[in-house]
Order: sequence, then C-alpha cells, then structure tokens
Amino acid sequence: MATRKIIHIDMDAFYASVEQRDNPALRGKPLVVGGSADGRGVVASCSYEARKFGIRSAMSSRRALGLCPAVQFVRPRMDKYKEVSRQIRGFFHAVTPLVEPLSLDEAYLDVTENALNEPSATRIAQKLRLQIETELGLTASAGVANCKFLAKVASDIRKPNGLTIIPPAKALDFIAVLPIEKFWGVGPATAKKMHERGIKTGLDLRSQSLADLQKWFGKFGGFLHRLSLGDDTREVCPDRERKSSGSETTFSTDSVDMAEMEKTILELAEDVAQSLEKSDRGGKCVVLKVKYADFAIITRSRTVAAPIRDATEIAAIALSLLKASTEAGRVPIRLLGVSARLESTSVTELESPQLDLEI
Repeated sequence: MATRKIIHIDMDAFYASVEQRDNPALRGKPLVVGGSADGRGVVASCSYEARKFGIRSAMSSRRALGLCPAVQFVRPRMDKYKEVSRQIRGFFHAVTPLVEPLSLDEAYLDVTENALNEPSATRIAQKLRLQIETELGLTASAGVANCKFLAKVASDIRKPNGLTIIPPAKALDFIAVLPIEKFWGVGPATAKKMHERGIKTGLDLRSQSLADLQKWFGKFGGFLHRLSLGDDTREVCPDRERKSSGSETTFSTDSVDMAEMEKTILELAEDVAQSLEKSDRGGKCVVLKVKYADFAIITRSRTVAAPIRDATEIAAIALSLLKASTEAGRVPIRLLGVSARLESTSVTELESPQLDLEI
C-alpha cells in the first residue's frame, strides 16, 4: 500500500494579511481585525507585528489596545475573506479532489495521487505556497507528513511563511519529543491532568499502558496512544458530514442573572430542536458552551441513552450542566451556547474529544 502524502496548509494571519494587502498604509503596522476597543470588541485576527506585543485572537480589543496603544483596528470584511478563501481552494482543487477545509484559512490535502502526477508532496506544497503568494499577495505555511496529525503540527513549526516536512522514517522520533499540548484535541485541562501523571511528551504518552490511558481518559486516551505511535488513519474528507447542530448568543452585558440564563438556554434549545427536526436527525449528546467575562471558554456535555430532538429535553440537560458544573450565577457570563451531537456521529471519530475533558 502506498504511503499517504498529506499536506496541511494554513494561511498566515489570514484576515489581517488580507487587510494589509488591500491597504498599503497598514503594512508593517500592528493591526487588529475585530471590534472597537470602545465597546465589547474582540480580536478576530491580528498581524504578526501586533503579536509581538502579546496580542492574540479572542482577546478583548480593549486589552489589545492596552498592550499596544499604537495598534490600528479595522472591522472584519467576511465577504472578502470568503472570496479569497474560494480562490485558494480553487488552487487546491486543481491539484486534488481530496481537500478538507477546516476553516476559511486552513485545509488538509491528500496528494498521494494528484492531477500534477507529481510524486513529491513537498514540491506540491512549495508550488501551492508560491501560487498563493504570486497570485494573491498572501503567504501560507505548510506541513507535509503521512498523516493528518503530523501534517497539522508541522505547519505551525515555521510560521509565518514556512514549510516543514516530517518524513515517515523520522515520525516516531519527532513525536517522542513533541509536547503533549501539541497533540490533537489536548487542551489546557487535559494537559494538566497528564502532567500530574508525568506525561509531558509523546514518549511519555507512548510509555503508558493502553489500559491506563483508557482508564484515565476513556476512548480519547486510546486515540492519543495511537497518535504517540504515529498511527493516525483518519482520511482527508472533502465532504465532511455535519456532526452537530447548535446555537449560541452573546449577552448585551455580562450576566449573573440565572433567570436570564435559563430563558436563554430555553430559546437556544428551541433553535437546536428545530434544526434537528428539519434534518430529521436526533441528538445523542447535548453540549453546553459557556464564555465568561474574561473570555475563558468551557464546554460541558452529557450523552443520552436514546437520540432526542425535543426542545424541553435538550434544555433540561443544558440547564443541569449549567447549574452543576459551571460558575453561573457567581461569575459574570458573556456567552451561552447549546448544541447536540448528531446520532449518526460515532464517538470514535473523536472530532471534539475535549468536550468531555476540557475545563
């Protein structure tokens, strides 16, 4: 069987780079794409010049201004970003039909077989990066490996405008020294639990017994163990089936009012139920999302015995999660979201393992 050749391409500071490309006066300047610092604005994207000051995506615009008083703010132009994203995907589809977008600015490509009849995935990645730069005036970073896990990790190593290749023969050595935080699906809370058990690198993870990892982290533990061995058979899926139905809302002012939050969850559950009804699907897992006033985000979930799509049932589960496992009513909350993982979604696909593990 031929070794798979996977490329992960990630645009560099995509929204901010588009703005700097289109407005020469913004080039070389610390730039935030997002809401105004005068209100409840949030950083959607920022230039690398802004990142030098510690500005990051999802930070409040007010905080960003405090870190860099000279930073410039521009409002997002989503239609423009979508247009550029379509152009980029056009480049990808000219090479292979196996393109799996993860967002507007990143995608996986399986180029094991490709329209260029090019045996080198590295040369394909180089060609695509050059095409993006010469035709669109933007830069992209890329990772090349024999699986999705390593390709995505690799694309982040030499950002911005970098290319990293992980040959199959070097994959296990690369994974051995990889910090556990870099493993797919491992967030701060899961990493903390692993550190408490002495698991800090891929080698530490590989050294644990499968039984212990499954005892500590459930099916996700088994998945991570396979990754530590370089075993990632996930396919590049060009037509990813929608795996959940959800709705969320941001309060006009941060709320500690439980009555207001309960009313909001009921409305969100109604939206989810209507979506499930239209698609003739049921939900096997209800997920509650909470964003606090300091922008920290947590998710809590509960799996049900049988698929549901009744708004009252969905709301009841979400409300119980809100009351039992969040700081609602004590700490101001900025946003609430409710979603249902669809019944045909197998938990072994592990598209969002952190839902049950993240704090």
